Amino acid sequence: MLVDSLPEQSAEPTSAAPETEPEPRKRHALRAAGLLLAVGVLLLVCVASIAIGAKSIPVGDVWHGLFHNSGTGNDVIVHDVRVPRTVLGLLVGVALGLAGAVMQALTRNPLAEPGILGVNAGAAAAVVSAISFLGVTSLSGYVWFAFLGAGIVSVVVYVLGGSRGATPVRLALAGTAATYALFGFVNAVQLLDSAALDRLRFWSVGSLASADPGTITKVAPFIGVGVVLALLIARPLNALEMGDDTARALGAHLTRTRVLAMVAITLLCGAATAACGPIVFIGLMVPHLVRAITGPDMRWILPYAAVLAPVLLLGSDVIGRVVARPSELQVGIVTAVIGGPVFIYLVRRKRMAQL
Repeated sequence: MLVDSLPEQSAEPTSAAPETEPEPRKRHALRAAGLLLAVGVLLLVCVASIAIGAKSIPVGDVWHGLFHNSGTGNDVIVHDVRVPRTVLGLLVGVALGLAGAVMQALTRNPLAEPGILGVNAGAAAAVVSAISFLGVTSLSGYVWFAFLGAGIVSVVVYVLGGSRGATPVRLALAGTAATYALFGFVNAVQLLDSAALDRLRFWSVGSLASADPGTITKVAPFIGVGVVLALLIARPLNALEMGDDTARALGAHLTRTRVLAMVAITLLCGAATAACGPIVFIGLMVPHLVRAITGPDMRWILPYAAVLAPVLLLGSDVIGRVVARPSELQVGIVTAVIGGPVFIYLVRRKRMAQL
């Protein structure tokens, strides 16, 4: 009887094993389908960004301006204003979404964001200094200062936060202190230099209104390199989020991963800030939304963030154009209005309160 019962016991787990095998495949298929859906939403938002603006233009004129530009007023608005604005918003959204996701993984801080940790403020302070003190007025000139400022502040905040022993609270405090100090400097320079104030008053709140093909051409290569770097380090970032010891055990090269992540963040934030000014909360909100969909795997978080962040940015830009017609509300103001309550909600969550 004992011998007869053994095959029945050993056969039971064998028959149960194949039932769990399709589960990862199903999850993978759902994530892929969700990413395709997000791309579809992004395409719709891009169409809305081209078709909707402070001035109402009939759909037929929008189509004509896109493909048969004859130089009429509506054609010029569509082809020379709205299309570059949409393309720039797409690039900047990708940059901010990826930068926020990488920064949160690098610091293991769910509240990390280029604006909150002072990266945008560092770029803004460097640009203001270049314009006011060095007479630099073109994007090709001050984009390098934006990169320099973003990089320096990233390193300073990380060191002040405790470097390898950094905690979320320390990093948030260091970033907040750096942001207030740098934006105080920016405001002081603008008050003392009226010409700089005139040139920077729209840029300083974050705007896509000054988009043109020249701006896109100058920032696109830097954003492209930053995107490639961010996607390449997705797997080691997964290991890094588990802690340094676990990451080493899994074979991750910690120093190289941190350096590449900082370079990616600097390129992405520097280019985005140089082109549009400091736009906050995009890098904070989107990664949290993405994690609710994909889970903690950075190999999925980064592509989703690269798609959904421009959805939020371009959607906010469209809202800003509509609510203040015939004028418009800068996109940085709209994202701040949306992001403030979201940030409060994240801080008040039980898990966040224990950080």
